[in-house]
Amino acid sequence: MRIHAKILGAALAVAAVSGLAGPVSADTTLRLGTVLAPNDPMGQGLEKFAKDVEEATGGDVKVEIFHNSQLGDTTEMLDQARAGANVGTVTDVARLSDFVPQLAIMSAPFLFDTYEDADKFAGSDEYLAWGDELAEKAGIVMLASNWYQGARHALTQKSITAPADLDGVRMRTIGAPVWIETIRAMGAEPTPMPWGEVYSALQLGTLDAAEAQPTAIWGAKLYEVIENVTKTGHIQLVTALVIGADTWNEISPENQKIVRDLAVEDGRFASGLTIELGEKALTDVAASGVTISEVDLAPFKEAVAPVYEELGLTKEKAIVEKILGQ
Repeated sequence: MRIHAKILGAALAVAAVSGLAGPVSADTTLRLGTVLAPNDPMGQGLEKFAKDVEEATGGDVKVEIFHNSQLGDTTEMLDQARAGANVGTVTDVARLSDFVPQLAIMSAPFLFDTYEDADKFAGSDEYLAWGDELAEKAGIVMLASNWYQGARHALTQKSITAPADLDGVRMRTIGAPVWIETIRAMGAEPTPMPWGEVYSALQLGTLDAAEAQPTAIWGAKLYEVIENVTKTGHIQLVTALVIGADTWNEISPENQKIVRDLAVEDGRFASGLTIELGEKALTDVAASGVTISEVDLAPFKEAVAPVYEELGLTKEKAIVEKILGQ
């Protein structure tokens, strides 16, 4: 009995020392939600990301994807992540500017001419430093910020040719200052609400208009409840794949690098789909009976120009222009 007791005591001592050395590596599952449909480029990109991560980490990190607002609206998912829940999402970066104001620049009006410009800026040292600040201040980790959802266009019941045509029009937009002030500067009355409520609000007349990218117009079937799409392209919707810091910190440094690299790689895959499917989506929307119109952008660009100064983003705009060599 004494021998057995000594052996048991030694075993417990080894276990205790091992415990002090750090936690034993265990599988981690990341739960990522999106407000968009599974066939949206972001949904397809997330599914590829899940497959790639599990394969590249040998199953150490698994990813579960939840489409169509199953985990809540984007803001709700961000709140859950900040509270420590195992939740992540694809979000417009401007929603994160409450914690790091400089991040609002990613959603500033008429800033990027191409996806390649946005991708280059998202990988710059300046931008990545803001991401580090976000993790420290808000407990949200940006895995990649190059998930392009497309150019945002005006969705209305009446035809639009100039900012004056939007006077008094209640237009749904994202509830972040840079979006709200951009829509207001364009002449409309900005009306933030969850994406999942937009269809019914347009159908019931609670909203007069919305603004969205082509693939989302098609995916959410908004062509059933609007008459016109005016190709303003006022904001290039470049979004970030984010996860709560508590969940992120459960992953080993080696696997963190794998996950980050794949987030960037699959962000480019999803963005390629956005570009490829965007024109097709507009063609399909037009075929449904909605009028698709080109418009002179000069009056809109002039109208939104003061937004940069109003929101204190002139310095950030200069940073973007320097990085892009403009």
